[in-house]
Amino acid sequence: MTSRERVLAAFEHVEPDRVPAWCGSSEEFWAKATAALGLDDEGLRVRFGDDFRRVWPRYVGPEFQLSPGVHSRTPFGIERSGVGYGMAMNHPLAGATLDEVHDYAWPDPSWMDVSGVRADAQVWGGRYAILGGDWAPFWHDALELLGMEELYLKMYDEPELVDALFGHVVDYYAIVSQQIFDAAADAIDIFFIGNDFGSQTGPLLGEDLFRRYVLPHLARLTDLGHAYDLKVMLHCCGGFAPLIPAMIEVGLDGLHAIQPSCHGMDLGGLKRDFGDRVLFNGCIDSHHVLIEGTPGSVRDATREVLAIMKPGGGFVAGASHDAILEETPVENVVAMFDAIREFGIYDA
Repeated sequence: MTSRERVLAAFEHVEPDRVPAWCGSSEEFWAKATAALGLDDEGLRVRFGDDFRRVWPRYVGPEFQLSPGVHSRTPFGIERSGVGYGMAMNHPLAGATLDEVHDYAWPDPSWMDVSGVRADAQVWGGRYAILGGDWAPFWHDALELLGMEELYLKMYDEPELVDALFGHVVDYYAIVSQQIFDAAADAIDIFFIGNDFGSQTGPLLGEDLFRRYVLPHLARLTDLGHAYDLKVMLHCCGGFAPLIPAMIEVGLDGLHAIQPSCHGMDLGGLKRDFGDRVLFNGCIDSHHVLIEGTPGSVRDATREVLAIMKPGGGFVAGASHDAILEETPVENVVAMFDAIREFGIYDA
């Protein structure tokens, strides 16, 4: 099977020839790994057996002057600083009224140039499962535009304002993704979006609030992907198991980076309760296994995860975090991917 065929079979909950593999990485780990193994970018993906490739539109919008000490700015005017993606340094809509939310300088979807996406996807000749669409982290944007505490309070005190906030943010992402799909849906397989609704100890909001404020927008993005015959996969960190039934209700096809070290994320229970209705991607502990382990312990842990998750399909194996961090030993990541290939074979 090609990588693309393997992944799409897994999404259909059919056992392919072997468990597909996923590799997401921080820039820092990727630089370390390519140097350590003497490979270029594509060579490293092939060495790891990554069955996915990803395409992006290109930002062509205005260049904004950054404040001192800030390393980046989101399309919504949130300045960030710190390690990696960093932390929000401002909350532009803190204390805003409903009118001020509507009148905010929302980004223009035309700032994203989608003209090269189709050609970028076709480079791989249909061999790999192609991820596309805008990442659409609308939950994080809302948290950062208002500030976390204020967003939670306004869910109770000013629900109309919260609805307007989410509406404007998701409008932008939906239009950008629609433009991508209009240009290149025939070359894309999976609409991949990301929002972290869980913490180490459980969901960041209860099911009632999730259904009231978040789920309609998750459904909107899922419906958009399905309208173009794409699978839709959500990246979500943390212990979000109580929210999974609602996610399945709106048609999400896959959940990514399942973290077994978080509360409620027991792999056996997840596979038993939901494994025939949603694909699980990840599941191999990035922290206690990949960072703190040895190649031998990583191999053993990967084999244990595969034994739980691979029966019946509906599983992609990889690290339990979207980006393998720089402090992760390269030899441990090699051991994980070698074990996925060794123990991920399905019986004929």
